[in-house]
Amino acid sequence: MEIKIGSRTIGLNHPTYFIADIAANHDGDLERARLLIRLAKEAGADAAKFQNFQAPKIVSDYGFRNLTGGSQVSHQAAWKKSVFQVYKEASIPFEWTALLKEECDRVGMDFFSAPYDFEAIDMLDPFVQMYKAGSGEIDWIEALERMASKGKPFFIATGASTIGDVQRAVRAILKINPQLVLMQCNTNYTASPDNYDHLHLNVLKTYATMFPEVILGLSDHTHAVAPVLGAVSLGARVIERHFTDTNERDGPDHKFAMNPANWAKMVEETRLLERAFGSPDKFVAENEQQTVIIQRRCLRAARDIKAGEIFTREMIDVLRPATPGAILPPYIPEVIGTRSLSDIPAGKELRWVDLGAGEHK
Repeated sequence: MEIKIGSRTIGLNHPTYFIADIAANHDGDLERARLLIRLAKEAGADAAKFQNFQAPKIVSDYGFRNLTGGSQVSHQAAWKKSVFQVYKEASIPFEWTALLKEECDRVGMDFFSAPYDFEAIDMLDPFVQMYKAGSGEIDWIEALERMASKGKPFFIATGASTIGDVQRAVRAILKINPQLVLMQCNTNYTASPDNYDHLHLNVLKTYATMFPEVILGLSDHTHAVAPVLGAVSLGARVIERHFTDTNERDGPDHKFAMNPANWAKMVEETRLLERAFGSPDKFVAENEQQTVIIQRRCLRAARDIKAGEIFTREMIDVLRPATPGAILPPYIPEVIGTRSLSDIPAGKELRWVDLGAGEHK
């Protein structure tokens, strides 16, 4: 399975596609959003992603204020403002869309956004080459179907869901659109070191088995490079992480985002890994040709051997280097019992031209 996004092809035999999720890290400032696009490009991202939501269409102020066990839990417990207010301040005005795409085009990045209501889905259509559904939308099938119906590559994250949730979503999308990237995800946004215990990258193996027709990805909210390298090794070819210029800023997404230096390191290490994957065929590599000679062994005369002598095992040493043209160790049984056709000094490699039929052959 392969999908095309602009000039890029995404698939198992192509380079990993990196998405910098700028999300709410614009902090309400258009110029800051543009800056983050430029920084993400410099750090090696292939796409800049935003999120288009309108507070009244994504969260219920009443619902959060009356939530059993406290109005704000998990990572939201650290927010100084109400959930509704945080979403309201983090939202992106629709009129920014063309301007953000223009900046991405200028620096040579793909632009897209995750929409969180029907109006945003339709608004984005003229501006994006793909759609992304966040983990929280995985059981809102009508929204998934609306995005899938646009006929563009569709990325879906699968955090905080069961395999049944994933199956239902994948079936709904594939009925409409075959261009699906299925992303393993853990939706804990606390930036806690404990989160590495809950990434469950092995789910990618399950996805590969159950959904061979999709492309795999990882949407991740940790900082280390290791999970990304692990995911790519397991077949993921799309990596999404949040991106900011510094983790010290206030705001809902900064603490668990990657800064430019860490992002660049992640891309660099992944590109090295991709180079290292190489071929599935086992052969002597181009840069090992001389190693074969100096590290492998060949058969050598264990002592001075006179012409006419019959070879016994004691007359043969197995030593480095494996001089080109010499007899190699697997052929010891065939050498024993042959006759030396000439004098062979101790240490010299044995060659088939030096041997003749012996009396025991």
